Amino acid sequence: MSCAHSDRREFLVAGATAAAVSAIPTAVHAKGADIIKVGLIGCGGRGSGAIGDSMSADPSIQLYAMGDVFEDVAKSRAKQYGDRFKNRVNLGDRVFSGLDAFKKVVDSGVDLVILATPPGFRPDHLEYAIKAKKHVFTEKPVAVDGPGIRKCLELVEEAKKNGKAVVAGTQRRHQKGYIETIDKIRSGAIGDIVSTRCSWNGTGIWFRQRMKDEADAHYQIRNWYHYIWMCGDHIVEQHVHNLDVINWIMGAHPVKATAIGARAYRPEGPPETAGQIWDHFAVEYEYPNGVPLYSYCAHIPGIRNDVSETVYGSKGFSQVNRYLINKEKAGQDTSVSPYVQEHIDMIQSIRSGKPLNELESVAHSTMTAILGREAAYSGKTLTWDQVLNAKTELKPTNLTLEASLKTAPVPLPAKYKIV
Repeated sequence: MSCAHSDRREFLVAGATAAAVSAIPTAVHAKGADIIKVGLIGCGGRGSGAIGDSMSADPSIQLYAMGDVFEDVAKSRAKQYGDRFKNRVNLGDRVFSGLDAFKKVVDSGVDLVILATPPGFRPDHLEYAIKAKKHVFTEKPVAVDGPGIRKCLELVEEAKKNGKAVVAGTQRRHQKGYIETIDKIRSGAIGDIVSTRCSWNGTGIWFRQRMKDEADAHYQIRNWYHYIWMCGDHIVEQHVHNLDVINWIMGAHPVKATAIGARAYRPEGPPETAGQIWDHFAVEYEYPNGVPLYSYCAHIPGIRNDVSETVYGSKGFSQVNRYLINKEKAGQDTSVSPYVQEHIDMIQSIRSGKPLNELESVAHSTMTAILGREAAYSGKTLTWDQVLNAKTELKPTNLTLEASLKTAPVPLPAKYKIV
């Protein structure tokens, strides 16, 4: 369950931290206790970033339990967090490891859980935490396939019924500049939207070599970004951020997609050692009103970095990520990091008795990415319902760390079928 890489920065800016703490009301949280006990599930890079952001958001946050599939990661991180956060860490004997560590964290007496594992595990972890009536901060994406998305959508109302917050790691929705710019777009600043574009093009991602005699499952979880059942491919794991922005602007999700892509620059070798994921996708989505979205994402050495969202309207256009409408500034960030702000907003919503629930929006954005991936893999135009209702669940059954897994080949459009 270790998420050792993060595209979300692990930094705590002193000014941002001070502003974040001062922004929190001093009222106690829903249970009436001053301390909010947090359980961290997934202790890699993203987990470390998320617990730091949570600590910065509220002085009453206490790290009470944590778990990771790998024992060495769990123990080393526990020591690091103890050294870093001092008296705000109260772990006792609540440092867990193994594939069932998430259950032990949830059942340990925490008030709020942070889910920062690779996304292949996330639907099951969300289900367990929400059914246990815990507040949840979940990293994006929330699934890697149609069955996982269906499970997430079924949990939306259960979390609301329980009065529990579910906030997602789509931090742009908590970023003042984005909020102000998108409010203006949705209020008609560029007229009727006629087309949209977004991208996440970069030079690459980390890769871990397989160790001698390492079991299939152990390696694929450790090298999780490169296996489809674990990360959903980079269009799902990373590009979901930009797709989420366009869905937010449109107030809807696409209804179909046509796509192309390939694997050309990843490590060479059989998928057992080199992974399966592609390195570039180009997708044309269509929204219910016929507006297209042209989506691009790539991990290619030497490519120009481009992480952006653009919207074209009948009266102009907006470079959303730059907070520009018709080349004029339309939004401005605060000094608080959006990674901290999402935790501030979550905790404030809990204390106000009006818990945020972002599970449906992040599930739809994740599903948008899955739709694009499946259209590219299959080489066919696919509808939202086709992919959402697919029966194939990518996560292996009866999973153990020492399991032998039949590794599927790299998807080829001439052969790949969605079932």
